Amino acid sequence: MGAAIETDICVIGAGSGGLSVAAGAAQMGARTVLIERGKMGGDCLNYGCVPSKAMLAAAHAAEAVRGAGVFGVNVGGPEVDGGRVREHVRGVIAAIAPNDSVERFEGLGVRVLRAHARFVSPSEIDAEGQRVRARRFVVATGSSPATPPIDGLSDVPYLTNETIFDLAAVPEHLVIVGGGPIGVELAQAHRQLGARVTVLEASQILPKDDPELVDVVRRRLSRDGVEIREGVKVAAVGTGAAGVSVTVTAEGGQESRVEGSHLLVATGRRVDVDGLGLEEAGIAWSAKGIEVDARLRTANRKVYAIGDAAGGLKFTHVAGYHASIVLRNALFRLPAKADTRTVPWVTYTAPQLAQVGLTEQQARDTRGEVRVLKSFYAENDRAQAERETEGLVKVIATPGGHVLGAGIVGAAAGELIHTWVLAMSERIKVKAVAQMIAPYPTLGEINKRAAGSFYAPKLFSERTRKLVRFLAMFP
Repeated sequence: MGAAIETDICVIGAGSGGLSVAAGAAQMGARTVLIERGKMGGDCLNYGCVPSKAMLAAAHAAEAVRGAGVFGVNVGGPEVDGGRVREHVRGVIAAIAPNDSVERFEGLGVRVLRAHARFVSPSEIDAEGQRVRARRFVVATGSSPATPPIDGLSDVPYLTNETIFDLAAVPEHLVIVGGGPIGVELAQAHRQLGARVTVLEASQILPKDDPELVDVVRRRLSRDGVEIREGVKVAAVGTGAAGVSVTVTAEGGQESRVEGSHLLVATGRRVDVDGLGLEEAGIAWSAKGIEVDARLRTANRKVYAIGDAAGGLKFTHVAGYHASIVLRNALFRLPAKADTRTVPWVTYTAPQLAQVGLTEQQARDTRGEVRVLKSFYAENDRAQAERETEGLVKVIATPGGHVLGAGIVGAAAGELIHTWVLAMSERIKVKAVAQMIAPYPTLGEINKRAAGSFYAPKLFSERTRKLVRFLAMFP
């Protein structure tokens, strides 16, 4: 064993959060060590956001061909080549990978160790024989697919988001256990690429989003031909004539079986902290993640945890946000605190579903009187021109016009939600959105129309009409 590496900051995990910390620290002059045992870029680049959105892009392209006739463009049905779809997904990953590569980070001045890291003391790590002592540590090890305790699951081949993108052909019939964002996105992607798809969900699909908006996605999935079975418990899995057989129990106790060629398990994530030696470092943790304070410090004040490893919202953009908080704390000794009240999230189905802040029910439960503002895609000229009339904007505001939350279901919802994220982050009232000049014709006018509806009851009231008639009496 050679001499220990002495450094200012040591980052464990080269996913989006860890890479952001390492790049920022090195470029600001801190001696930085980055340790990663797996693929650079972590789950987001290799198994999550990037490949899933690339596959969805291929699926939506196939669907666009099917729907071209409505614009007067007559084409035949699409012929989907599963192998070329896989190459497309891999090509997108390969195009982004250089940004996360060892070579790039070493060029920034980061010392990269390809090894498994384990704490051996509160201030020292062993990286497979190489010791690292640092003034500050950042645990950014992310999460991996959770395996539910289903009878027979270990005896049959099944897919997760880490393996499904390796398929060389589109499955004949994909059975998906789990109706969260991952399950729903991959359900629509595979259906539009030509597979039969069945989604099995114990409660309701997309349970964290506003039910009114989720219903729009549910209806679209059903029209696409996705079979959605909600309120069913997966009791057991086994082999079947087609490949896999899934036994489900409905809420009333009725038992049935679903036969499919492939099984995808998408029932959530578990934090990756096994083997890190957290006890040796005096770090408290549980199955939910590493325990941190508002500054993302662990019980060992020299160690921070960010992203999925810290529990909470498991989104790439949260990990990036956490990175900025840690850099301010670790490098500049500023008491920066993480505030996730205005974190948005998006499910990239067609139509997309975006949410920030409180849903209507959450707002009513916690704030009492609220104003619910709505604007529909069908009332927007750009949406009509592009035949994207399915969806709505739904904003929850206080009686005084402060935005408590917003949800959008429809085309480009992930882009349109930015307006409401900014409004909540900067405490901008709906008045400002209502008064902005939006270019015509754009989908963004839907946000302006929703904000303007806040004033409609007073503006078009009988009192206003009386005032206008009164003023008309004067020359």
